[in-house]
Amino acid sequence: MNVKNITGVLVGVTSILALYFIIKQNFNVAILFITLMFTVTNTFRAKDFKDKGYEKEAKWMRGMAIFFGIATLAILVVNFM
Repeated sequence: MNVKNITGVLVGVTSILALYFIIKQNFNVAILFITLMFTVTNTFRAKDFKDKGYEKEAKWMRGMAIFFGIATLAILVVNFM
């Protein structure tokens, strides 16, 4: 599998899980999957920008991926510890 397929599967799974938990009205878990989805998309977008030579944009996307990664960990700690 190539990177685009893996990205698509991960984004699709996290989106479906977020939607499922929104319907179930379990918003804490839904927010967890939404931030995880943002982490995945920004990580792969940063890699794609870097491969295309857009260093400034890649740096910004990497920063956003790190922010959402930390937010995901914070939500895990707050909700499940």
